[in-house]
Parts: sequence; structure tokens; C-alpha cells
Amino acid sequence: MIFSNFKKLIKSLSTKSTFDFSANKLHKIIFSLDKKKIIPLISEIGTIPEDIEIDSSEEKLYAKVSDILFAKTLEELGLITKVFKERSGTADIFAKSKLHRYTLVGDAKIFRLSRTAKNQKDFKVESMTKWSQESDFSVLCCPYYQYPQNKSQIYRQALEGNIALFSWEYLYILLDKDVKETSEFSLASCWNQSAFIAKTTSVAQGCVNFLNKQNKFLKKLLSLNDKSFESYFNEFEKQLCLRGKKEISYWENEITRIKSLSKTEAIEELLKALKLNNKIKTIQKFIEQVTKQNDRFK
Repeated sequence: MIFSNFKKLIKSLSTKSTFDFSANKLHKIIFSLDKKKIIPLISEIGTIPEDIEIDSSEEKLYAKVSDILFAKTLEELGLITKVFKERSGTADIFAKSKLHRYTLVGDAKIFRLSRTAKNQKDFKVESMTKWSQESDFSVLCCPYYQYPQNKSQIYRQALEGNIALFSWEYLYILLDKDVKETSEFSLASCWNQSAFIAKTTSVAQGCVNFLNKQNKFLKKLLSLNDKSFESYFNEFEKQLCLRGKKEISYWENEITRIKSLSKTEAIEELLKALKLNNKIKTIQKFIEQVTKQNDRFK
């Protein structure tokens, strides 16, 4: 499926239906797709489109779709999966190997290209340590190029808690290479990478060492030489740059549109952006609640 069409579907459903209905519909659509149609979506889902408003119902639905796509990918790899409905304090995905009986919890991560101020809390690695208590493995799926490029607490947390720092790009390669569990082949070692890396990497060492060791493992697992593996990432980089140009174009068009607004239109646009009316309504609602509480003393 073409990503642009998929994004239009998410936009449409986010405005016409309830969140649960839309999420369930998208779940059915995604799980009905064959692997060839899933691969293009995996390569783009990690980047939130700039034309999706921050904290909107559309962004919320887009995030849920990333969980569903992650689960669908795991299913294509030979696991039985379940996507949990929105709830706090747990991972978003549970999966179980059909043939090797291990279990894992998973969490999908997506980011905007325009957001640079990411910290360790954005990755929830420490939380995943708690969520994985009853499962064999815990897997974070994040865009590869969004992982910190210098020393970060998430690498220490991953090594200490045995959290797999996986990526959409890794999943893309696994599907493209037709990887699937068999009675003789298990993917357990993929999800257990942090435990292996911890044996030879101190928690104080930086991400380059961590990610490089993980890359070496995947190359060996898939029988890929350095050139073949690098070619995948060259394509990922090209696609990411093209996507970046599209997102820049969106904001450039927005600048042009805003400059063409009349003074009245510009004021309305600013009021909408600042959500001042919503703030007023929230305060009014609070005052009403306080008034009702005071009525009890009369």
C-alpha cells in the first residue's frame, strides 16, 4: 500500500468515527494486507507527517497504527500477536512464538523530523523493564536514525534491563529477506541482543558501539555481507531525505498561506493555534465544579 493513501485513510477515519472504531477498522485493514504491501508502510511509519496536528485525534490514531503495524510485522515473522487498547502502565503489544513458545512485549516509537529535543523518557526504555516482568523479552521499535548519536541513558537502561533496541529499518530487512521462524530457526536471539551485547560492552560506552554490534549480529543472522547491509541503509537514508524535503515543503507552503491571510484571518489563526478558547472553557468548567461543591454546605 502507498503510504500517502494510507495517511489519507487515517485522516479520514480520525474525523468521522470514534477512536476505538477507527483503530479496529485500521487493525482489520492492516492485518488483511500481504507482506509486500506492508513493507512500504514500515519504511515510512516511523516519521509522523508534519501536516498531522500535534496532540490531535489524528496523531493519536497514527500512533496506534504504528503499534498495529509492529504487531503485523511480528506476525509475518511467525509470532502470534495482540495489540492492547489504549491503557497506561503497560506495553502496547504482546507476542508469542508459535514454534518456540517464548513471549515478548513490544512498544512502537514514532517521531517528527521537526522535533530535536528528545530525551531518555521519550523512549520509555526504563518503563519497558517493568512491563516485561512476565515475558521473556521486551522489544522497542524506533526509527534507527532517531536513536541518540552520542552517549545516552537509554543504552545503559537497555543493557541493564535487557531491552531490545530494534528499529523499523531492521524489521524492513527481515521482511524483505523473507525471514520467518521455523522449527529449526528462532528469532529469540534478535530480541535478546542487549543481553549478548552486555557481555562485551560496558554500560558507560556510547551508542556507536552498541548499534554497531547489533548491526554485526543481524548481518550474520541474515548472511548479509557489509556491502549488502550498507546498501539497505543507503536506501533508507535516501528515502528519509526525500521525506524530509516533503515535510519542509509542507511548512514552506504554510508560511506562504499565513502571509497571505488578512489581519482578521491571521488573528483567528493565532487564537486557534494558542487554543485560548479551550483554556477559557476549562477554567469555566472548573469554576462550575467548585460552585457545585460549595452548594453542599448550604
